[in-house]
Amino acid sequence: MKLILILSLLYITTFSHAQSPAKNVVIITIDGTRWQEIFKGADSTLLHSIDCVKDTSLMLQQYWHTDEAERRRRLLPFFWQVIAQDGELLGNRALGNNVNVANLYKISYPGYSEIFTGYADKLFIPNLAVNNPRMNILQWLNNHPEYHGKVAAFCSWRVFPFILNEKNGELPVNAGYESVDGIDSTSDVINDVQNGIFEKNNTRHDMLTFECAKNYLVQHHPRVLYIGFGETDEFAHHHQYDTYLQKIHQADAMIAELWYYLQTDSYYKNNTTVIITTDHGRGGKKSNWNAHGFWVKGSGQTWMALLGSGIPAAGESNKNNQAYQKQLAATVATLLGVQFTTKHHIGKPLAVDSAKEIKTVCANSPAIVSR
Repeated sequence: MKLILILSLLYITTFSHAQSPAKNVVIITIDGTRWQEIFKGADSTLLHSIDCVKDTSLMLQQYWHTDEAERRRRLLPFFWQVIAQDGELLGNRALGNNVNVANLYKISYPGYSEIFTGYADKLFIPNLAVNNPRMNILQWLNNHPEYHGKVAAFCSWRVFPFILNEKNGELPVNAGYESVDGIDSTSDVINDVQNGIFEKNNTRHDMLTFECAKNYLVQHHPRVLYIGFGETDEFAHHHQYDTYLQKIHQADAMIAELWYYLQTDSYYKNNTTVIITTDHGRGGKKSNWNAHGFWVKGSGQTWMALLGSGIPAAGESNKNNQAYQKQLAATVATLLGVQFTTKHHIGKPLAVDSAKEIKTVCANSPAIVSR
């Protein structure tokens, strides 16, 4: 126990020397979005492919430019006009800055489990409605006296209640086309729209997920909120590169709207951190960009974007560095000034040093484990 206490203090001290704890954290994932689109913008080869794009000339008008900086700004204006100026972007492999999943499988369930449990589980759970045996950071925070009843998740993919163990506690997880609770008119409208959708698949429209999450944010002011977008992965699997790009662009616009709300609401202004990432990468070629899994090269390559309280205005990181998705859970806890402990090993938190660079702290020390 003494060793655990010493390491806990070391983690918190190392992190807090450059950052003050955030009061609130918002986590956003954009399912199956490649680092290539984040840092390079639209792919010319795929934009010109009639197999992937219905109207190549129109898509070129909207998203193509010979200059890479302009090209990625057209696709993700909020990322490259706000986050790149006031926050930090990790994962541009062309600059030697790498972010990866640590799990072997490189599909969604193991990816999200790694993000929220801080653990790259060797146990394979396919993308099915199976309860996760591991404790996650959202559960843990909701069990913490300071955050109890102040944690919520809104997700497009219907499997999230099982990944996040909604049934094992009181963590509210609204996923798929699940109705939202509330007696306000906005909740009524959202439920009416959802009920009116004739063909419901496993992934709710991201705009509906966003409206559910934002309405909850306005009504209840949670301390920790998770929003999981899913349509990017759906359209990629269907070889629809045009719609995949549109959904990335749409996610960027929704994140911009969310950030504006956070910075104009007195409860959240200047005390909230936003972390944006993905659950896995995809293939890097025209022949396999739509696929992912342990057999598809590039599927483990991911990225992160951080903005808000405790995050320096470091921009696009060009530091030779390796980060992993399993570090996000401990990072969320440390940003909030608490220590996430559970029965399994937890990835070390990311930290910001005096040079304003995201890096791994205590790289040679063991992960903290609570028995």
